[in-house]
Amino acid sequence: MEEMESRNTHKVYEKDKIGEVQIADEVVAIIAGLAATEVEGVDSMAGNITNELVGKLGMKNLSKGVKVDVTEEHVSVDLSLNMKYGYNIPDVSEKVQEKVKSAIENMTGLNVLDVNIKIASVTMEDE
Repeated sequence: MEEMESRNTHKVYEKDKIGEVQIADEVVAIIAGLAATEVEGVDSMAGNITNELVGKLGMKNLSKGVKVDVTEEHVSVDLSLNMKYGYNIPDVSEKVQEKVKSAIENMTGLNVLDVNIKIASVTMEDE
């Protein structure tokens, strides 16, 4: 059981009934990334060189461009996004913040303190 603790997991449920539920930080990051890319105007998550290499090696990398800091019952999220050209950045960013906060809180029960967004690039749509 101590092995799992070192894997950045957070206990979200512990009652006298059956047992406990632990959520890995990466799961919170995946939820955030999926929620962000569902918002219209977001092209994709932006990743660093390491993330690009991991992707090319064929490993699943659903948390690309997401950094989460999970404490006892709070979550801080940092997202790096590629935006589509022609969309209002403040409006899209606000929608992303709301959607990510809602998705994490609804799926994990953790309280999201902040969702910080960095716009890494703007992409033109292929016509």
